[in-house]
Amino acid sequence: MEILISRKVILALLTLAAISFYISYTFNTCLVSSIAKAWPKWRHHPVVPNENSIIRYRTSVRVVPLLDGNESDISPKYKFFREQGLRPMRQLPSALIIGVKKGGTRALLEFIRIHPDVRAAGSEVHFFDKNYPRGFQWYRQRMPPTLEGQLTIEKTPSYFITKEAPRRVQHMNPSTKLLVVVRDPVTRAISDYTQAVSKKPDMKPFEQLVFLNSSIGSIVDTSWGPVKLGIYSRYLARWLKYFPLSQFLFISGERLVVDPAVELKRVQDFLGLKRVVSERHFYFNSTKGFPCLFKSEGHSTPHCLGKTKGRNHPYIDPIIVQRLRDFYRPFNIRFYQMTGINFGWA
Repeated sequence: MEILISRKVILALLTLAAISFYISYTFNTCLVSSIAKAWPKWRHHPVVPNENSIIRYRTSVRVVPLLDGNESDISPKYKFFREQGLRPMRQLPSALIIGVKKGGTRALLEFIRIHPDVRAAGSEVHFFDKNYPRGFQWYRQRMPPTLEGQLTIEKTPSYFITKEAPRRVQHMNPSTKLLVVVRDPVTRAISDYTQAVSKKPDMKPFEQLVFLNSSIGSIVDTSWGPVKLGIYSRYLARWLKYFPLSQFLFISGERLVVDPAVELKRVQDFLGLKRVVSERHFYFNSTKGFPCLFKSEGHSTPHCLGKTKGRNHPYIDPIIVQRLRDFYRPFNIRFYQMTGINFGWA
């Protein structure tokens, strides 16, 4: 009897097991079938893209890596940055020293480059006057490497007098900050002539070039470059059509020589930089009559600007100098009114 009961129990258990297996198998088969139907068809059939639905993004802004194998403008500190995984990039300048020729632009550039947050193109690029057709990418490639937070500056004094330059600079960046170093136009004209005659010794004397018909009794020749360039108000009027006065900083070329630290404080404030460049960076060279630097980027020892800076001017008859002062006086007054600054040129 016990054996029969045991057999019945075993048979019942086997029957239940069979029924359970059948139910489980049926459920899983349905589930797999549902998943297969819902599975993305691209698993079996490759998608053919619709050309009309593709969005292509283009940008005129390119970030260009600088530290290539043939990079020639890499100072030791930038090599160190590369070793630390930092990648300096070329950027278009956000500030320009646009003029004026023989006003002190080179001195300003060398002085502001002391600041660790400033990087400047070493030579005059002449992009907005001569090389504009080459394009902004070409211009960017002439800029030095900068890290995030650093300021890129470029200096070309002829921008100030170039008719197309204001519009072109605005096209690059309407927020560009513009620095203009100005100097007594009479002294500037003599300095301009001094530079020219050093390259061409057979030039006529200053007295003959400054007047029409080479006669002191004649009127001032405003077509002669050294004279024409000193009519600052004429050129500034062009720039003010494209930029507000607030984006200009006018630096006195005379004060830049006498007290460079004071002018550099103004420059640093204008550019939004911490005041780093101060009196301790300068010393006065009595032989050149010009301030020099204790050290700067690329120079670990005291040095002055190049030999071409601080040339001795030729003697000019005081009567001619006065004639020029009288000529420039109304233009200077107009320039004072436009800038809101009296530069004190007699």
